[in-house]
Amino acid sequence: MKLEEVKSALSKLNTIAFKLPNGNLVPNHFHVTEVGKITKHFIDCGGTVRNEEVVNFQLWNADDYDHRLHPEKLIHIIELSRKTLGIGNLEVEVEYQGQTIEKFALDFDGTNFLLTTKQTDCLAKDNCGIPTEKPKVKLSELQNTQTCTPGSGCC
Repeated sequence: MKLEEVKSALSKLNTIAFKLPNGNLVPNHFHVTEVGKITKHFIDCGGTVRNEEVVNFQLWNADDYDHRLHPEKLIHIIELSRKTLGIGNLEVEVEYQGQTIEKFALDFDGTNFLLTTKQTDCLAKDNCGIPTEKPKVKLSELQNTQTCTPGSGCC
């Protein structure tokens, strides 16, 4: 989800809720402690230099159970961050404390922001010899190869 999509969704809400991948909601007394731009400059395993930029929201639960972040306040924080940090309309990722700091992609279902899982991946599969998908084998070809037969003692 891009930053402008987040702002658009926020402008239509009275309350903000984030839903974890397991279906539980982040406690409604959460704080957004950071809105920032993260730049990752790296070389993948195939030797390609890459640059990635994302907007990062960090959610944090405090013992402040009376605190509620309202949509207009988060829009203000986003606008201040855009102006101060020069943030463009980038993809948004969200950090949230699980057993460690967990990173999620963001989606929206019309009511809740959905924290969706992210996966690691090889970005240079063609250079590493990793097939993009498993090769398909015809069963008819398998039947033509030598196989063990019951009682032959080969297996």
